[in-house]
Amino acid sequence: MKNLHDKLAARGARALDDDELLALLTDDFRTAEALLAASGGSLARLAAEELSRLRMMGGLGLQRARLLLAAAEFGRRVAAAQAQETVTITGSDDVVRLFRPQLEDLAHEECWVLHLSGSNRILERQRVSQGGVDCTIVDHRLIVKRALELLATRLILVHNHPSGSAEPSPQDKVLTERLAQAAALFDIRLVDHLVIARQGHYSFCKAGLLK
Repeated sequence: MKNLHDKLAARGARALDDDELLALLTDDFRTAEALLAASGGSLARLAAEELSRLRMMGGLGLQRARLLLAAAEFGRRVAAAQAQETVTITGSDDVVRLFRPQLEDLAHEECWVLHLSGSNRILERQRVSQGGVDCTIVDHRLIVKRALELLATRLILVHNHPSGSAEPSPQDKVLTERLAQAAALFDIRLVDHLVIARQGHYSFCKAGLLK
C-alpha cells in the first residue's frame, strides 16, 4: 500500500488505475480486485449497489462499504456541481455531462428540456415529465409554449432509461418527430434528443434522425 500512497503523492489521484483507487479506499488490494470482478469491472455499477449487497462483496464489511458509498456520492455531487456551471452547449457531450449525474441512477423516467438561445446559451432547464419505470408522458405543445415565452430558438430534449439500455423506444421516436414538427412551425429547432442510461447514451442527432 505504501507504493500506492507514494504514487498518489507524486502523480495525483488521476494517475491511479481503478483497482488502485479502490485499494486505497478499501485498504486492501484483494478486496479491490474482488469488488471490480463482482461489478464486471464497472465503477459506475459498483457505486450504484445497495449498502446491504456492497458490504458482502469481497468481504468488504459495513464500515468500508459506507466509506465507498460516501466516496461515490461525493464524486456524483462534484460532477453535478460542475455540470450546473455549464452555460453554453457546444455538443451532445455537454448535455450528457449536465444530466448524467441526476438521471443515471434514477429508478423512474424523467424528461427534461433545455431551452437555448441562437448562440446555444442555456435560457432554462425544465423538467417536463416524471413517469414510471419504463415510460413517461410528455406534452410537446407545452414545451413549444414555454420556448415561445422564453424566446428560445433551439431545444434539446433529454430523458433517462432506468433499464440501463439507451436504445430509443418507438415512443421516443414518435415524441421526437412530433416535437420537431411542432417547434418548426415557430422557427424553433429541435437540436437533439438524448437518452441517458447506465450503459451509455443515445443521440438522435448523431444517429441522423434529426436534420
